[in-house]
Amino acid sequence: MDPSPIQNNSFNQPNVVNVNTTTGTTVGALILSLVFLLGFPGNLFIIWSVLARARRHSVTTLLILNLAIADGSLMALTPFFITYLIMKRWVFGNVMCKILFYLCLANMYASIQLIMLMSVYRLVAVLWPQRVTVITGRKTVLRVLAVVWVLVMVASIPAMIFRDERKEGTALVCEAAHQHRSYVVIQYTLELVLGFLIPYVVIIVSYICILRRLRQTKFRRRVRSEKLILAIVLIFCLFWLPYHLINMVQVTWALCPDGGFKDMLYTAWRKSRAVTSSIAFISSCANPVLYFFAGKSYIRREGLAFMARLFEGTALDSATRKSRQNSQNSRDKEKDADAVMLKDKDPESVTNSNSNAKPVKNGK
Repeated sequence: MDPSPIQNNSFNQPNVVNVNTTTGTTVGALILSLVFLLGFPGNLFIIWSVLARARRHSVTTLLILNLAIADGSLMALTPFFITYLIMKRWVFGNVMCKILFYLCLANMYASIQLIMLMSVYRLVAVLWPQRVTVITGRKTVLRVLAVVWVLVMVASIPAMIFRDERKEGTALVCEAAHQHRSYVVIQYTLELVLGFLIPYVVIIVSYICILRRLRQTKFRRRVRSEKLILAIVLIFCLFWLPYHLINMVQVTWALCPDGGFKDMLYTAWRKSRAVTSSIAFISSCANPVLYFFAGKSYIRREGLAFMARLFEGTALDSATRKSRQNSQNSRDKEKDADAVMLKDKDPESVTNSNSNAKPVKNGK
């Protein structure tokens, strides 16, 4: 991620004046300020709701908790980028330059991977409900989450390698320091593939299978959170798509031969980088808003615990457990019905048993 509009790669760049426009930095700083004011307390409230108010931590609840931690961590970083955009110079040092952009990329990877896990979990719960408890035990889910975070941290290392504090004119900037065009291609192609293409292919395939199954069965009423998770997926795609499109433009620019078209691509990604990166931050503050509207029916009854009740009410774990209980109750009812039918079919056995019982009583 790169909220900075000031970039000047060190290889064979065309002689274009730095796009240090007041409009771009002002819009970016305004977006980030609104995102911070809405998203930081919102994600903290979600974390508190799950940890302090949730009566049980289902798979869905654990995934939402980790998503809120990732988004809340990103929201905590926004004041640094707001300062950068307003001052148009980097004042936090080279170490913070590397760490902050590393954490931004890690958040992007973590958010989309967690959303992908939500979709895969729903696929398993809808298609194979009898196996969901075996595959998604608490220990298994915690191990999967640990592996995801480790992979996220490793995949984000290029953001630390290709980022450096540099002097441009009289000001210091925190910019991508690519020494060769191939490094641009490697970094932004990796972000596009790992942070967008692969996760969204898995998500789309999962929801296609889920929707097909829902049309074939009456399972629709049991999946209360399907619309909520689908809304999270769509909003993440909506706000991150411009950022990845600019990445594609920059990769095309790096591969394109020198000429007028290359200069046009250069101008396009330079002007758009600050705004599209700021828009991507919105996805991290959108989830608390979605949860609020989805759980407003719980507010009067549950008060501050409404968010925890929402997550518990929409968890597929509880739906699966209820379905198993319902099936067990139905089997018990069938057994009782069979017993009644047997008695109705053989009334003589009842009279014989009664007649056999009478001598015993008389004998006493």
